[in-house]
Amino acid sequence: MATLLTFDKLKNHIQKGTIDTVLTCIVDMQGRLMGKRFHAQNFIDHSAHETHCCNYLLATDLEMATPEGYAASSWSQGYGDYIMQPDLDTLRLVPWLAGTAMVLCDVLDHHTHKPVPHSPRAILKRQIDRLAAAGIIAQTATELEFFLFEKSFEQIRKEGFQDLTPISGYNEDYHILQTTKEEHVMRPLRNHLFAAGVPVENSKGEAEAGQEELNIRYAPALDCADHHTIAKHATKEIAWQQGHAATFLPKWHHTKVGSSSHVHQSLWSTDGSSLFYDENADLGMSQTMQHYMAGLIKYAPDYTYFLAPYINSYKRFAKGTFAPTKTVWSVDNRTAGFRLCGAGTKAVRIECRIGGSDLNPYLAIAALLAAGLKGLEDKLELPAPTRGDVYESADVTEIPRTLRAATNTLQTSSMLRAAMGDEVIDHYTRAATWEQEEYDRVVTDYEIARGFEKA
Repeated sequence: MATLLTFDKLKNHIQKGTIDTVLTCIVDMQGRLMGKRFHAQNFIDHSAHETHCCNYLLATDLEMATPEGYAASSWSQGYGDYIMQPDLDTLRLVPWLAGTAMVLCDVLDHHTHKPVPHSPRAILKRQIDRLAAAGIIAQTATELEFFLFEKSFEQIRKEGFQDLTPISGYNEDYHILQTTKEEHVMRPLRNHLFAAGVPVENSKGEAEAGQEELNIRYAPALDCADHHTIAKHATKEIAWQQGHAATFLPKWHHTKVGSSSHVHQSLWSTDGSSLFYDENADLGMSQTMQHYMAGLIKYAPDYTYFLAPYINSYKRFAKGTFAPTKTVWSVDNRTAGFRLCGAGTKAVRIECRIGGSDLNPYLAIAALLAAGLKGLEDKLELPAPTRGDVYESADVTEIPRTLRAATNTLQTSSMLRAAMGDEVIDHYTRAATWEQEEYDRVVTDYEIARGFEKA
C-alpha cells in the first residue's frame, strides 16, 4: 500500500510544486479534524514543530458553542491557547484534494508543554502506555457505517433537513448492482484513502437503503483511531465533491436501521504472538482473552457514553435491528453486545457491537482498553456465552438506554477515573450533561404534531 510521507519527501513535493498546502489538524472531542491550512513552504520553515489554536476547541459541542462548566477552559479564564504539535509520523498526502498534505497534531498545554489530558489522542495514548508497560500491544479495527443521500449538504440544510432521500431505494446489504450505482462516491473513497496510507480493505452495501460500510485493516490502536478519523472526514468531503451528503448520525429516521461502528480488539506480545489465542483452550480463547473480555462486559455500562455520546445515539439500541441491547457475549452471534470472531484460530478476537457511527474512535478504543485491562488486573472470570436471540435473554445487564443513564454511569465509574483521571471524566461528564441540557430546552416537531390539537 502507499506509505506515509517523510518530512524530506514533503520538502521534495514542495520544491516540485506538487504540494502547496498542509492541513495541520487536531482531533476534537467529537472526533472531527480541526486546524489550519498552511502554505506548505511556511509549514516546513516555521510550523512543523508547533503552531497554536484556541483552547476552546476541546470544550465545545457539535455546533461549536462554548458551554460553561469546564474546568480546563472558560470565559472566565479568557480562552487562551493550546500548542498543536505535529506528529510527523502521521504526515500523508490527501489525494482527494489538489496539492494537499495532512498531519495530525498532539495537543499540549501552552505553559507547561505537557499533553492536555482530555485531548482524545492523549487519552488513548495513556491506555496504550499502560499496555506497553506490561509488554502488550493492542491491535484494533473499526467498521464505519454511514448513509449517502441524493442531495448535497447545502440543499438538505436549506430545506430544513426534511424529506431526506437516500441514494438508493432499497436494502443494499452486500448488493453489487445497487452499489455499482454508488461507485462515483465509493471508488474514489477507497482509492484515495489507500493512497493516503489508510489500509482500506473493502466497501459494501449495508442493511438499509443508502447505507454503506467501509472496512479498514486492523492496526495498532493509535493508528486505527487515526485511520478511522481520516476516513470519516474523507467520506464527507468526497461525497460533497460528488454532490451528495453523507451522514454518520446513528439513527436518521425512526423506521430505518441505525449505523454502528463496531470495534474489533486483540492483544499481542512484542514478539508478534497473539495473547488471545490458546490452541488447547475451548474456542481458542486464552486465559488472558477471557479476563479481558470479562472486563469489557463488567464495565460496559461505565463506558457506554464513549461509544454513544449524543441523544440520538440511544435511538439505535432496539430489538431486531442488529444493534445490541445487552452486555453479554456470544460466539459469532450478531445479537450480542460482544461477539467472538475467529474462534479456534490465531485470528480470534472480540468485536464490541455497542458503538454507534458517531463515536470518537480515540475515546471509544481508550475506554475499551481500560475496561479490558481492569479485567486482566483483577483476573475477572468470564461467564458462559449466551446463545440464541440475545434480545430475548432475561436477567442480564442492559446497555444504558439513554444519555442520562450513561452520563450517570460515566460520572460514578471508579474504574474509568482510575484509568483516565478525574479531570478527564469530569470534562466528558460536562460534555454529556450539556448535550442533555441543549436537547431538553428544545420543543420538537414531534411534540407539536402530537399535542398541538389533541393535548
